[in-house]
Amino acid sequence: MSKIINSDALDTLRKLPDSCCRTCITSPPYYGLRDYGADGQIGLEDTPEQYIENLVRIFREVRRVLKDDGTLWVNIGDSYAASGKGRNRDGVFNEKAENIQSARQKKSQIRRTIEGNGLKRKDLIGIPWLLAFALRADGWYLRSDIIWQKPNAMPESVKDRPTRAHEYIFLLSKSSRYYYDAEAVKEPAVGFYNAAPAGSAGTGKPNARRRGNSRTFRGGGAYTHDRAQNNSATVERESHGLTPNESGKRNRRSVWTIATRPYKGAHFATFPEELVRPCILAGSRPGDTVLDPFAGSGTTGAVAEQEGRDFIGIEINPDYCEIIRQRLDTCCRKGAKP
Repeated sequence: MSKIINSDALDTLRKLPDSCCRTCITSPPYYGLRDYGADGQIGLEDTPEQYIENLVRIFREVRRVLKDDGTLWVNIGDSYAASGKGRNRDGVFNEKAENIQSARQKKSQIRRTIEGNGLKRKDLIGIPWLLAFALRADGWYLRSDIIWQKPNAMPESVKDRPTRAHEYIFLLSKSSRYYYDAEAVKEPAVGFYNAAPAGSAGTGKPNARRRGNSRTFRGGGAYTHDRAQNNSATVERESHGLTPNESGKRNRRSVWTIATRPYKGAHFATFPEELVRPCILAGSRPGDTVLDPFAGSGTTGAVAEQEGRDFIGIEINPDYCEIIRQRLDTCCRKGAKP
């Protein structure tokens, strides 16, 4: 069962009962990047501090509506000071400040962003960690920083720094002990099968030792004190080489390589379903309720439906709410991935 609410996130969260959701998986609007065409939206604050303060207030309500063993998964990217290159709600760069505010107002916002907080033009603001530390100070347990590595990252024309190809996902919990299904999100152990095409150097046999430096992680020794010669293939790093790994799987690592995938609907800022899926599988059981207070195009809801969870989505833009409803209807009709 899914419920889509067209409203401001904070107002709606305050009306939800305590402990009604198992996990929250969301991606709030990024700071200074886009206009979603709604009054009171998050992301167009004058300063990063105001942006973080507003998010902390919203996630404080999220903590209340989560069960005591609930988790919060937040996907968030960074911004540069005084870039002046946000996007309009149609996805077009707003270098002339059209459809958001006048050029004079835009310059004023850039000045306020820089002054008084130590930022200089071109500084990377550090939004993800500002938020993570603020949430931790507000009572959340900060459990993991996950790197979403994008193999098909958007090209950038910059010539004085690397092109950004990653974002963060933070795993936070309401309590020190919380629900986390590690088995549901295990990944293949590196090198468990050294499968290779015919004629190549691979053996195609399970547990075949990799060639190369035997003193490194891939060959064993670095974490096992020479007690296992094939650490990455047959044993977990956490076992220190003492326990064989017969499953061919290992605990999920903190770097997730997942390509971005566009959604054919009108919403341009979507995260891929395969980014959401491990969060749902690890953070909830079938029949649990998954929350997204910034529902956007409904990716969290679609994956929740696919995995047999209930869903509560909050979205301030009515046009996006319609996109979500259509997407979830399609998911329900097909009974599988849309």
